[in-house]
Amino acid sequence: MSLKVKIMDELKEAMKSKDQVKLSTLRFLNSQIKNKEIELRPEAITEEEIVSVIKKSVKQRHDSIEQYQNANRQDLADIEIAELKILESYLPQMMSEDQVKAFVLQAIQETGASEAKDMGKVMKAVMAKTKGQADNKIVSELVKQALN
Repeated sequence: MSLKVKIMDELKEAMKSKDQVKLSTLRFLNSQIKNKEIELRPEAITEEEIVSVIKKSVKQRHDSIEQYQNANRQDLADIEIAELKILESYLPQMMSEDQVKAFVLQAIQETGASEAKDMGKVMKAVMAKTKGQADNKIVSELVKQALN
């Protein structure tokens, strides 16, 4: 079952069960996916692009939570946290730090990188191999450590 179909099915379930938080979150996500489809026309949207839309929403939620907590608005932060949990359930399982480290070391060997200026080449190689299952911040930190 494709991710888009899964989201639509769970949207319908949320309507039936009257789960307002999940319903509003999935409606917003569905509209973002439709916007991405319009942007990509005439090509069809891929699973990777849907995952990138979800990741963007997750990042926005993290930023909002931080902003609300800094403004002492825990009530609004709690809503964002609930939405974040729903969105994260649609993301692929993330790799552990040790798994990412193995990809980093392999990419360094393949690219022949030896200093910090080669970081871009290594990052590109690692991200291509992990296919969105590794956190960019963790990859960046591990590449910096390995090249220094």
